[in-house]
Amino acid sequence: MTLDNFREIIIESDDSEKQLIFIQKFLFHGIPAVFKDREDDYFEFRNRIANKFGVGFHEVFIVGSAKLGFSYYKGTQFDYDSDIDVVIVNEKLFEEFYFKITEYQYQLDRQYKTVDLKELKVYSEFLRYLVKGWMRPDKLPTSFQVNLLKSEWFDFFESISYGRTEVGNYKVAAGLFKNYEYLEKYYTRSIEDVYNSLTKN
Repeated sequence: MTLDNFREIIIESDDSEKQLIFIQKFLFHGIPAVFKDREDDYFEFRNRIANKFGVGFHEVFIVGSAKLGFSYYKGTQFDYDSDIDVVIVNEKLFEEFYFKITEYQYQLDRQYKTVDLKELKVYSEFLRYLVKGWMRPDKLPTSFQVNLLKSEWFDFFESISYGRTEVGNYKVAAGLFKNYEYLEKYYTRSIEDVYNSLTKN
């Protein structure tokens, strides 16, 4: 599928039910472009991540330009400068990390921890995603990443980046959704935004 084909189908998806089916079919189902003709490698890659975090391989997805072969937001093609965007969907894992975030927030409240204005802005972005059921560790303040998530999250995804696993010579980045309802809601809204931008004239 090309970007133009993709946009044509979005324009035909003119209500919420069609947009939900659209994201299920094109964003979550099927083999990602980065694994074209390599279905077994895609399974191994997903299973590697699933085993690390104790979730099912079916709860690990590749999204974004690595899935489609292009970015429908930026209008650019997937290339070696692109990241591999992974999402994990698992409520138990979400709650485990959420508990740690809660402890961090209590430390901020009691001024046991401090963050500068730049980090506070990043943390505000993190919280905007969090209330939508999506945890973005890359949006946490650096001090939190180093103290609690470096070995558990960032070191792992670094270890499967840049030619070290089946996915190839790309940076792998990941986020965590609480459940499928939040996942589908977030991406349905993103497709709705694209639909509105394509049909506003």
